[in-house]
Amino acid sequence: METLLLNSEDVHHNTSMSELIPAIEEAFAAYERGDAKMPAKSYIDLPQYNGDFRSMPAYLDAGDWDAAGIKWVNVHTDNEEQFDLPTVMGTMIYSEPENAFPLSIMDGTELTMQRTGAAAAVATHRLAHPDASSLGIVGAGVQAYTQLEAISEVRDIEEVVVSDLDDARVAAFIDAFEDRFDVREGSISEAGHCDVLSTVTPVRDPIVGPDDVGEHTHINGMGADAEGKHEIADEILQNAKLVIDDYAQCTHSGEINVPWSQGILDDDDIYGEIGEIIVGDKAGRTTEDGVTVFDSTGLAIQDVAAAHVVYEHAEAEGNGTSFDLLGLA
Repeated sequence: METLLLNSEDVHHNTSMSELIPAIEEAFAAYERGDAKMPAKSYIDLPQYNGDFRSMPAYLDAGDWDAAGIKWVNVHTDNEEQFDLPTVMGTMIYSEPENAFPLSIMDGTELTMQRTGAAAAVATHRLAHPDASSLGIVGAGVQAYTQLEAISEVRDIEEVVVSDLDDARVAAFIDAFEDRFDVREGSISEAGHCDVLSTVTPVRDPIVGPDDVGEHTHINGMGADAEGKHEIADEILQNAKLVIDDYAQCTHSGEINVPWSQGILDDDDIYGEIGEIIVGDKAGRTTEDGVTVFDSTGLAIQDVAAAHVVYEHAEAEGNGTSFDLLGLA
């Protein structure tokens, strides 16, 4: 047996949103049913390098398939300036659960972008108005692209409003999608008054206020993935139907982590986890709902589910580079 090496281009090429979104939904469902194992994300802080490492292992049994793996990811904020390297890099090891053979080593950065978009699509499908046709995006970085790609799979998106302080990033985003959507630059408030809003920034002081969202907007809070990050005003979170991906991670490092640590939010403010909605234990959007919020920290089960989709597709298409990692050939 050989291990399949998949670089970022391979991962991108072998990711189909139409396959990835249901796989991510299955991962959430398996976790809710107790058919997944996911130890807490662990951190290695390296203040001397202005960075950290994070390890994210998981196993899930989706019924028709099971999968296991671990993602090793960093955040080094000085990388671009000092080393001409990305701030965030990830490596995914995807293994066969039955015998632990390393089936694939793949780029985890592209994998993260793809599964993050898919997670937003799962939440949008369950929590946004069925007739939603406009999408606002705050933050025009790399994560913004998969937000639009994925959410347009579950809603008939026609209008897109993107907001970012960097004009060049906005222009690049518009150029990438103007042939497929009515996409334009706008303010945070204009983006927030769309039917669906995705926030994908690293800010630590909220930039989306109560007056910046519509009465029935669904918000995907995707940017907060570490302590102190906070994009959405507390008042919105207090009054919205608030759905999270995982209690432990969200209260530690998700969108709610700051107001949670300050006692502004507590258990009574959380409607439930997305897995509870998927398996039918709790309702998704109802006619009585106003603003809904999905707090996404990004779970290791999502990485494993995404790696499964990518690997199976690459194997079927004969993509990637095979090599004898264990010297068994």
